[in-house]
Amino acid sequence: MTQSDQIIIEQLENHHNKMGFKCSEESLNNYLKRQAKQDVKRRISRVFVAVSANNPDIILGYYTLSTLSIELSHLPEELAKKLPRQPVPSALIGRLAVSSEYQGTGIGKLLLIDAIKRTIALSDDIAIYAMTVDAISDNAKRFYEKFGLSKLNVEGKRLFLTLKSFN
Repeated sequence: MTQSDQIIIEQLENHHNKMGFKCSEESLNNYLKRQAKQDVKRRISRVFVAVSANNPDIILGYYTLSTLSIELSHLPEELAKKLPRQPVPSALIGRLAVSSEYQGTGIGKLLLIDAIKRTIALSDDIAIYAMTVDAISDNAKRFYEKFGLSKLNVEGKRLFLTLKSFN
């Protein structure tokens, strides 16, 4: 891939080479190879892949998008006190991975921006309060924090950013 290659982000299809994808996290490789198509078929999540326009079968990176309800007690108190006493709707990036060969090229940032844009577009028709991510590692957590996501009051590395942050 060269600087001039156009990156396209599209839904995972049968022609994409899932078996050729390899990143440094084996669970993310296994998910794409063994589980992703089933989750899409069952409407559990949507899987979006980044490919080069010059070679649209090779997956450079991917992310999953689904929904999630955030309990009020998991939000910072200054946000929770302004909301109705019920869970709030959120879009969840459950997984985001970049092929080892393309890490450090900005593909992760492109995937995250694409997920946020899709979520904002959907929020015009369906109420979505926040974008939520499950960071798989401390490294991933730092990546998301660079884009303004902050930790929810839960165990693990779940982070969020309200969609009003983009207005």
